[in-house]
Amino acid sequence: MSTRQAKGAAGEQLAADYLMRQGLSVIERNLRVKGGEIDLVCRDGKTTVFVEGRLRSRSDFGGAAASITATKQARLILAARHWLLRHGETPCRFDCMLLDGLESKNIEWLRDAFSAD
Repeated sequence: MSTRQAKGAAGEQLAADYLMRQGLSVIERNLRVKGGEIDLVCRDGKTTVFVEGRLRSRSDFGGAAASITATKQARLILAARHWLLRHGETPCRFDCMLLDGLESKNIEWLRDAFSAD
């Protein structure tokens, strides 16, 4: 595993731990389908939550939020549709976990960050 991959895995774990402390349950990690990927699939009550984690160690390119482009959103939506087809339609939302560094104090949780509509 490269240093970049190790940092990404650590950031994903940090995000998962944070969400679990907030009452969500993680039901799947690293969902990959042709054309898309989702870092975490969680459950918040009856709502399926598709979570994109973004770790940025430098902000000179706009920080973590700026990296979630319209193209990235479309790929997340595609992967979510695949998941919902296999597991059944449920209310869902897209959240983003923004991490500027690998410390829990640097997490920003964007609930319902964008929609599939």
